[in-house]
Amino acid sequence: MSKHIVCLTFDFDGISGFIARGQTSATWISRGEFGPRVGAPRLLALLEKYGIRSSWYVPGHTIETFPDAVKAVVDAGHEIAHHGWTHRPPASLTREEEEAELVRGNEAIKRISGQYARGYRSPSWDLSPHSVGLMLEHGFVYDSSMMGDDYTPYYPRRGDVIELEKPALFGQRSALVELPIHWSTDDSPHFEFMRTADTIRQGLRKADEVLGNWVNDFLYMRDTMEWGVLTYTCHPFIIGRGHRIMMLERLIRRLKDEGAVFQRMDETAEEFRTRTL
Repeated sequence: MSKHIVCLTFDFDGISGFIARGQTSATWISRGEFGPRVGAPRLLALLEKYGIRSSWYVPGHTIETFPDAVKAVVDAGHEIAHHGWTHRPPASLTREEEEAELVRGNEAIKRISGQYARGYRSPSWDLSPHSVGLMLEHGFVYDSSMMGDDYTPYYPRRGDVIELEKPALFGQRSALVELPIHWSTDDSPHFEFMRTADTIRQGLRKADEVLGNWVNDFLYMRDTMEWGVLTYTCHPFIIGRGHRIMMLERLIRRLKDEGAVFQRMDETAEEFRTRTL
């Protein structure tokens, strides 16, 4: 039976991403505070209006710094998934540091939601060679950090050997479900202006231009696949701005009209496992 799933996901970084990059002045921190203070309540109201349940990837730092904002997400019926404790990418950590982040973040998630996370998304979407194994050891069902497909979940490998002067040696398929993502369906590169001493990310694109791309990504999936999943990644401190949240509402309306089925990521991972095992 034909089914075209859309997963709306939110990386609820709060101020953790700025702190991880050493951006701790008052203005940088205030940018992150917009998420729990303004963006998240707007998003929860919008999702409730359309009866949509979504998945939120929350660092432990956000849970412990803004517990009331995160509890509102839990109480609204959305999935709380793992996004580190700090917002440091696993590829920058030792295996021991990465595991400590998994454990500490998961304990924070259990305290706020009553259960451990089933899903994980790495900060900055950059996994280490140890990540898949650690997720399996700690009971995760799925990951959403990789880009090996666009509309079809898959089982990622573990144990790849990648060297510059040799052909790649691919490892064995794991039991973890990968729900793939991509920068093209992430609000950050399109919208977020970033200026540091070394770089400028312009961002600040017109919302309707991005809307057109995001709608067409769904239409292509619907027209070419019998069953598929499209994941959009947003950040409350970015998408929560007025004209952008208006864009998100227009996206929801259009996709509903085109036959999209909105689901949480944990539900979608289980559906994929049922289809393939």
